Amino acid sequence: MAGTLFDQLKQAGLVDDKKAQQVKREKHQQRKQAKGKQPSRDDAASTRAAKAAAQKAERDRQLNRERQQQLADKAEQAALRQMIEANRLSGWEGDLAHHFTDGKVIKTLYTTADIRARLAAGRVRIARCDGGYALLPSVTAEKIEQRGGTDVLIPLPQDTAPLTDEDREYYAKFEVPDDLIW
Repeated sequence: MAGTLFDQLKQAGLVDDKKAQQVKREKHQQRKQAKGKQPSRDDAASTRAAKAAAQKAERDRQLNRERQQQLADKAEQAALRQMIEANRLSGWEGDLAHHFTDGKVIKTLYTTADIRARLAAGRVRIARCDGGYALLPSVTAEKIEQRGGTDVLIPLPQDTAPLTDEDREYYAKFEVPDDLIW
C-alpha cells in the first residue's frame, strides 16, 4: 500500500486514466487561477498601503508646516521684544500722570514733563513689554507696526473731528484751569 491515493484508486478500479487526467487538469487550472488572483489581492493591499502612506505623509507635512509657523511666530516675537529692549527710553519715570487706555482698561504712567509732552505729541509711543510697559521713540514704533507687531503697541488716541469756529466761540466762554491735565 505504498503508493499515492490515485494509484490505489486505479488499482481498485474506481478511477481510469482519462478521468485522472481530467481531474489533474482541473486542479492545475484551479491552482493557476488562485495564483493569478493573489496578485490582485496584493494589489489591493498595496493600494491601501500606498494610500495610507500618502495620507500619513500629508498629515506629517501639515504638522511640519504648523511647527514651522509656530517657530516663525516665536522668532518674530523675539525679534520684536529685542527691538523694544534695544530702543526703550530710560529715565522717563517722574511725578506727572499720563493716562492711556490698554484695551478697555485705563492705565497710568508717571512720567517727566518732557516725556509727557512727547507722548501727547506722538513722538513717543507706549508698548507692552514683559507684563509691563516700555516707552519707545515713534520711529521704532513705526518699524514694529511694519513688522506686524500692532498687538505690542498701545494705539494712539483717536482725534475727534476738529472744532468749528462756532464751537470754539462757545467753549471760549468756559475757561479751563491750567492745572487740569488728563
